[in-house]
Amino acid sequence: MSTSRLSAAAVTAALLSLGAVPALAGEGHSGGHGDQPDIGEVGMPDHVDRVINVSMGEMYFSPSDLQVRRGETIRFVVENEGDFVHEFNLGTSEMHLSHEDEMMMMFESGALEADRINHDMMNMTEMAHDDANSVLLEPGETGEVLWTFSGDAELQLSCNVPGHREGGMLNVVELVAELN
Repeated sequence: MSTSRLSAAAVTAALLSLGAVPALAGEGHSGGHGDQPDIGEVGMPDHVDRVINVSMGEMYFSPSDLQVRRGETIRFVVENEGDFVHEFNLGTSEMHLSHEDEMMMMFESGALEADRINHDMMNMTEMAHDDANSVLLEPGETGEVLWTFSGDAELQLSCNVPGHREGGMLNVVELVAELN
């Protein structure tokens, strides 16, 4: 891949031409998600049951399937191996669809570019990407999500950067009685 930067406008135009970007709606990102199903809660660092290393890149998560037990606390160590910004986000299908709109607003404002996050701009607006169930990473970055799967909602792992979910960055999180 070329080392030149792609502008948010160029990426958005390309995604729009593919029909991959949803219509715009919603408020700023840090405003919370309102009345949502029980997706679990932030895990406690001294109660980790398991560590799962997750790699993400252009339109994939690895491992591609996730099995968790109810009540299990997992430390996800997430690495962006791709050339673009990617997101690790645990939530329901409805939460992801809502969040995609917020992510599009980040692109349009310049807070998010294809391969870079403008942290200063995000911090000055209501778009701070600081939800505990999610991490947004530039190429080469590593982050963590510490999560206890105490809820009963049907969860998915998704990258909600415009066009990425539609491109295949979506996995089901399977709640199981026993791990395979």
